[in-house]
Amino acid sequence: MKWFREAKFGLFIHWGLYCIPAGEWKGQPIAGIGEWIMNRAKIPVTEYEQLAKQFNPVKFDPDAWAQMAQDAGMKYLVITSKHHDGFAMYHSTVSKYNVFDATPFHRDVIKELSAACARHGIRFGVYYSQAQDWHEPNGAGNTWDFGPDEKKDYDQYLRSKSEPQVRELLTQYGPICLIWFDTPRMMSGEQSGRAQRFVDIARELQPNTLLDGRLGIKGDYRSMGDNAIPNTVVNEDWEVPATLNHTWGFKKDDTDWKTPEDLTFKLVDIVSKGGNYLLNVGPTSEGIIPQASQDNLRAVGRWLKVNGEAVYGAGPTPFGEELGAVDNSTHDKKGNPGFKIAKDWRCTTKPGKLYIHLFTWPGASFELAKVKGKVTKAYFLADAHHSSLKLRQKDDKVTVSLPAKAPGETASVMVLETK
Repeated sequence: MKWFREAKFGLFIHWGLYCIPAGEWKGQPIAGIGEWIMNRAKIPVTEYEQLAKQFNPVKFDPDAWAQMAQDAGMKYLVITSKHHDGFAMYHSTVSKYNVFDATPFHRDVIKELSAACARHGIRFGVYYSQAQDWHEPNGAGNTWDFGPDEKKDYDQYLRSKSEPQVRELLTQYGPICLIWFDTPRMMSGEQSGRAQRFVDIARELQPNTLLDGRLGIKGDYRSMGDNAIPNTVVNEDWEVPATLNHTWGFKKDDTDWKTPEDLTFKLVDIVSKGGNYLLNVGPTSEGIIPQASQDNLRAVGRWLKVNGEAVYGAGPTPFGEELGAVDNSTHDKKGNPGFKIAKDWRCTTKPGKLYIHLFTWPGASFELAKVKGKVTKAYFLADAHHSSLKLRQKDDKVTVSLPAKAPGETASVMVLETK
């Protein structure tokens, strides 16, 4: 887990045949996330398969993608090797329904991107839909072509396609830092023996490969819900998978991009609660990551160049009140009281250091209560000279005098060195 705890920030990539319709089928916009179009529009396998003949992303440049992840300050990358539509983005010998054999592109995307990540010092991982496969008569999820899931020979699908493909990914594509499994239908509880088979394959072939929390049994770390950032510190290894807009796979009419400021806040917020942020892009059918995605991620990367010390390998806040408070005036779908998120500041930690991320400039001074130990120095990471700020400490309360203007644009990080 060591690298995962250090990394904090990763790039998710959802890319497959679904980027061709890009949210539209036979002239009609299809509601929901782009990569689910086959399911949402109930597209028959024989029709959806025809997309493979159109898939020719000649502008795909694996080094440019890895470079963008590096520019964004991301330390690992996870790409869809097979999503629920059953189409493999690598040269699989298990099924001809793959990017090498079934498309005019005739290249192995996973192999090329794995090599590019190695060149750029980015750890490489794969998403693999182990349970749902809408292309296979016995895979889960396609009820419009193949009838109800409970009547299928599900183990036939697992043993003939899913398990052998995971073996391929773990033997032919270099070190795999993690496998991101998803939607564990018919794989948990009494049926968890099916999930265990995947664990056994991974432990046999690449013991260092991490398994996420969506296999059907406990993984090496916990996967939070999509875009679901917890309200408080979570004392285990965890990750939030998240979108830059509202979809994972490319959808041409979704241009509601999260701003660099919002992305930076979410990254720091997640790290201050003990987690990792896996942020997604959905490339186009030409093989281009939308420019707005690139611009906003690179802006986060510029902030990290200055303030990365307060993010990479940093631990959670020892405080907690800055995160917000329970709001009894609102309730979620389950009837639980809501939570009003506070956004003024966040704290991340390393031994002997408190990093105070100021998202709202507090004015002439910043006050912090419940500080353990003695604060010996305060300075800003944006100040290359680490010039000392004036501070007073009385018992567990610290007051730091601040300049009139924030030294950072998105957020200024003040370091409090403690004994």
